[in-house]
Amino acid sequence: MYSQSKFMDITYLGHSSFRLKGKTATLITDPFDPQMVGLSYPKVEADIVTVSHEHADHNKVELVKNVSKVISGPGEYEIKGVSIIGIASFHDNKKGAIRGGNTIYIIEMDKLRLVHLGDLGHKLSDDIFSDFGEIDVLIVPVGGEYTITSSDAVEVVQDIEPEIVIPMHYKLPGMDEKTFGKLSGVDEFINQVGLAVEKSDKLSLKKENLFGDQKVVVLERKG
Repeated sequence: MYSQSKFMDITYLGHSSFRLKGKTATLITDPFDPQMVGLSYPKVEADIVTVSHEHADHNKVELVKNVSKVISGPGEYEIKGVSIIGIASFHDNKKGAIRGGNTIYIIEMDKLRLVHLGDLGHKLSDDIFSDFGEIDVLIVPVGGEYTITSSDAVEVVQDIEPEIVIPMHYKLPGMDEKTFGKLSGVDEFINQVGLAVEKSDKLSLKKENLFGDQKVVVLERKG
């Protein structure tokens, strides 16, 4: 389960689900119900699972094997050398009145600081923003409908100024059309954000290799 390289590897499992594999632990974000989403979910294992909110396209923890700790809300956590801070936010722009709460996670792994915004439904307040600090990798929803729009996502990127931006929660081929048919594709965000774009099946990072050149990395789904 542990990486033998000096790099942290990020792979995209689809929707809002990623696998972060570091030196001491593996973490998976927001595992989804394949029947609801319409995409297959791979056989995976991890030490830690984070859940941004209790909707079936984000909380299917039972699909991940050998989990030591599930984190599903705000708080501060330290597990197997990984530091995680959960910050309360909302799944809509009406303070949760429509879709409830959402947890943003700041994850520190292998000297890298990442933010997974979950199903953020509103612009970031100063209170939330002040907790972020310097962010290396921002994982941001860009598809709209259930989350912030692509243009709002661009504003978030401009506010946070991460080195690497990874889009999520956008329309993918094969997704259930009834539930997710109104999501925008990733190209709408790419066309607005104005940054260099790379496409890859896996992102391998280490802190020493980051030099301040902002870019978007679109990861191909592993499913």
